[in-house]
Amino acid sequence: MKLNRSDVLLMSFCTGLIVANIYYCQPLIILIAKEFNLTESYAGRMTYLTQAGYAIGLFLLVPLGDMFERKKQILIITGIAVLSLLLAGFSHSFFVLQIASVLIGASSIVPQLILPMAANLSTDENRGHTIGIIMSGLLVGILGSRAISGTVGYYLGWRAMFFIAAGLCFLLLFLMFKRFPKSLPTFSGTYRKLMSTMFGYIKSQPVLREASLINFLAFAILSSFWTTMVLFLANPPFNFQSLQIGLFGIAGAAGALAAPMVGKLSDGKDPRKNIIYGLILQIISIAAFYFTGTQLYLFIAGIILIDIGQQAIHVTNQTRIYALIPAARNRLNTIFMSVSFVGASAGSALGLWLWDKGQWPLYCLGAATVIILNICIYRFYSKKFKA
Repeated sequence: MKLNRSDVLLMSFCTGLIVANIYYCQPLIILIAKEFNLTESYAGRMTYLTQAGYAIGLFLLVPLGDMFERKKQILIITGIAVLSLLLAGFSHSFFVLQIASVLIGASSIVPQLILPMAANLSTDENRGHTIGIIMSGLLVGILGSRAISGTVGYYLGWRAMFFIAAGLCFLLLFLMFKRFPKSLPTFSGTYRKLMSTMFGYIKSQPVLREASLINFLAFAILSSFWTTMVLFLANPPFNFQSLQIGLFGIAGAAGALAAPMVGKLSDGKDPRKNIIYGLILQIISIAAFYFTGTQLYLFIAGIILIDIGQQAIHVTNQTRIYALIPAARNRLNTIFMSVSFVGASAGSALGLWLWDKGQWPLYCLGAATVIILNICIYRFYSKKFKA
């Protein structure tokens, strides 16, 4: 079966709504801190616990997409997501909420099953474009989720957001059951053998190593920003509430629209050059954040640039790894995205630590240092190959 445009758009829609589960908590940190009488930075632990759960789910569950029929796996894991979101909404202690956060992250890996499914069903010449469209849905979901949760939290309370998300995922179960194609497995061995092959790919595929390492640091930057910006905007001189903070996600969603264009460029002869463009945009965005002061137009411009830069890096790297070994796309994607979200979790923790030590100026200096390190890694691999 080949994908038509409506199939790709449906996958993009489902991907965006499911991945949003990971990010609803970010604008709600202030409200959760007040209810449980916690400091804002301590309540922020939810962000990196959710991302850590996502990394765990990626590593343990996504490889099964090469071993079992993907549609059935997608439906089961989405059902677990519904239960995890309900647990978060009913939590009456921060300890239970932290457990729910890990489970929400682990059960939100469905987009990383949809992407290999779409890659397998796409033609070689359209694969990058297809991935770019689905990534647009994923990234609009990530960034739009902040605006939605900030608004819902302000008017209805933070628990309402988790109940609404559970309802959305429940509806998606029926939609995916009716419309998603079946995708036959490509691996017939045991789970242990399946997992062991991944380490062989790490050793034998230099493109995979480079893409994963660069994505680790790029995701650390993006995640650290979206976690720390909540504290920046909630404190003087802005003193914004969750509603206002969440609306900044709209600016990031504008940057996500660059993903299809990057996907087309990634189908060209030298997609790797897109990565350095993305890193340059990230460093410019951090400069805009550092000099923001009370000028929110610089802050908004920085949000757009950091997300366009992220698309250039991520979509390019994902297209490159999907071209390596078609029969092992789920396992390659597992390595790539697990490393990426370990980076995201580490970035959130780093951002909160930098905030505690020196607030916004120190965060910006720390983020710039990480981007410069990533540029050095890019240059190191440039001497080894062009891919």
